Amino acid sequence: MSRQRIGVYPGTFDPITLGHMDIIRRGAKLVDRLVIGVTTNIAKSPMFSDEERLEMVRRECADIDSDILVVGFNSLLMDFAESQGASVIIRGLRAVADFEYEYQMAGMNQQINGRVETVFLMADVSLQPIASRLVKEIALYGGPIRKFVSPAICAQVEARVAQIGRKGEG
Repeated sequence: MSRQRIGVYPGTFDPITLGHMDIIRRGAKLVDRLVIGVTTNIAKSPMFSDEERLEMVRRECADIDSDILVVGFNSLLMDFAESQGASVIIRGLRAVADFEYEYQMAGMNQQINGRVETVFLMADVSLQPIASRLVKEIALYGGPIRKFVSPAICAQVEARVAQIGRKGEG
């Protein structure tokens, strides 16, 4: 009996973008089960709570015909990967700037746990500039974000911005 290949795609997903969804769809084809690990990076000033982000990711992935599990975690990535039985970490790359950071992280993760490989997927060319941080910034200044997120996520981000107030007002 062959062992199931499990991959982990970690991120804050604050909010989940079309770029994330591209990596999820493509990454799910590489493994038997894709575990999407939703984590908190307090340095990134989350717009949405952990529970809201988990719900967003689950909703956005519901129509993908693959074995996908969405799990929150707050630990070292390699400990989380081990707890999920993963043999692969999937990371998306947008640009050269991403590569330097991701290369360093992959090297550190390899030192922590050499049983788990990191696989990089290039984002679709049309989606490469999309970053959650920029989506939030554009939304906070009242700019259009519809090209970067699904309609449901767009509505959720716009509602949150209305709740907290746009920058440059008042």
